[in-house]
Amino acid sequence: MRVIFAGTPDFAVPALAALIEAGHEIVLVLTQPDRPAGRGMKLKASPVKELALLHGLEVFQPESLRDEEAQNRILAARADVMIVAAYGLIIPTIVLDMPRLGCLNIHASLLPRWRGAAPIQRAMLANDAATGVTIMQVVPALDAGAMLKKAVVPITENDTAQTLHDVLATTGGHLMVQVLAQLDSLVAESQDEALVTYAAKLQKSEAPLDWAGDAAQLARQVRAFNPFPVAQATMRGEPWRLWFARAVDGHGQPGEIISVDRGIVVACGQGALCIETLQRPGGKQLNWKDFLAGAALKRGDRFDV
Repeated sequence: MRVIFAGTPDFAVPALAALIEAGHEIVLVLTQPDRPAGRGMKLKASPVKELALLHGLEVFQPESLRDEEAQNRILAARADVMIVAAYGLIIPTIVLDMPRLGCLNIHASLLPRWRGAAPIQRAMLANDAATGVTIMQVVPALDAGAMLKKAVVPITENDTAQTLHDVLATTGGHLMVQVLAQLDSLVAESQDEALVTYAAKLQKSEAPLDWAGDAAQLARQVRAFNPFPVAQATMRGEPWRLWFARAVDGHGQPGEIISVDRGIVVACGQGALCIETLQRPGGKQLNWKDFLAGAALKRGDRFDV
């Protein structure tokens, strides 16, 4: 097929790669404009742009798809279908109608559960046993289009938002290739509006841990906020970043370190949190053993509450 691909971050890269490998003709790649990044704040191309240029694909980076010039460029591509994966710009209805077979989106949840900006993290925080990928038709309403195909991915206690993101990104690419191969025979299924939940954008204000809470929920918070916004706990006024933790048995005053023998184990309102990877301000992300080698931390010390 003649495909327009619209995507920007790392999540979209496996899908573009899968479409290229499957032999589809990528007639145009839409991605957001280069943005300042790094210490020098130099302009940096998106991961999708980098892959597109590597394969000699035509790249178009409009600030908006609402102006006539951008729309004419898309129309001129004469695409059979547009594939969207975390593009980040609103696609007007006039653009959605341009490809002969419409516009399809790769969404990182089992719709209609977790429409919106942070479906991976919200699924983890809600203790969902599984999440997945849904290929759906793009409509003007947020993630509300009819569904063509799904793939289920379990959520384990070893997952972080990053590891789950990577699995879902790869799964989404493979699933989209399957959908394009079966497009003539697939029947779109409308979403049940009664089952809709929304995945609100993550806020930095969600990062601090409340030691009075349940350890299992705090462990999910730590893993869901890796790599952003990263869970935080304060020790002697100093904010520490927690990258990986598990819920374990244990009791004590909330915030109290009750063991440093098998991780840094901190008592919570219910159970205890075993911190396995953490970081002090200005320091590196370390496993608990290496961290303790350079930190005066012992049983009985207490995080600020």
